[in-house]
Parts: sequence; structure tokens; C-alpha cells
Amino acid sequence: MDNRTPAERHLNMSNIRSKDTKPEEMVRKYLFSRGLRYRKNDKRLPGKPDIVFPKYHTVVFVNGCFWHHHNCDRFKWPKSNIDYWRNKIDRNVDRDRQNADLLRKKGWKVITVWECQLKGTLRESTLNTLYNDIISAQ
Repeated sequence: MDNRTPAERHLNMSNIRSKDTKPEEMVRKYLFSRGLRYRKNDKRLPGKPDIVFPKYHTVVFVNGCFWHHHNCDRFKWPKSNIDYWRNKIDRNVDRDRQNADLLRKKGWKVITVWECQLKGTLRESTLNTLYNDIISAQ
């Protein structure tokens, strides 16, 4: 059962952002510091990718482990309103897959960075690998 009142839960959920999240900002600042220039949330592309590198024909999605059902320790199914959450998260996963497929068909390289990959000791290697994956797409 939920340990918050409906009003507290509503406030909590309304404060969750869909763009310019801390993980996105961390990735963007790192890549900018390495000399890469990009567009943010380009509406012309399927899924409005978080970061778009036209020069490298590469897009990056920075996904939250909960919202996009990453198979890691950070993802746990909610214990209340189970049908709602299962449906919502499954739709997110399906939409992510469809958008990635559309982008690949248009010739874009699609990279997904998960929130858990930006935590602790994994952060540096994740960001270095991401940078190398982007510049190798040229």
C-alpha cells in the first residue's frame, strides 16, 4: 500500500519532469565539455530524443529506470494501483521501442543511457563510452 496521502502523492508526481532532468543535464554537460554540440528534444524526430547530434547522425535517450522499466535494482513495480502502473510503464516501453525503430529506419544511431549507469563508480566509464560511441558514428 502507498505510504503517502493522495495529496502528497499528487504533489510528488507533479514535480517529476519529462525533460531537463538531472541525469540529462549531467550527460549534456559532460558531452559539451568534450566539444560536442547538440540539439535538445528535437520535435522533428520520433520520440523527441533528449540529445540529438546531427553531425554524427546520433540520438541519445537518457531514461529513468522506473519510467522505462530497466532491468536493474532501481526498478520495482509499485504496490498500489498495480493495473494502472503496469499499463503505463508497458506503454512507455512499447513507445520507446517503436521510436527507436523509426529512428534507425531513418538512418539514425540510437543510444540509450540509463539513470543507474550515471550513479557512483559507473558514471565516468558510462560517459566515456557514450562519447566514444557518438564520435565513432561519423
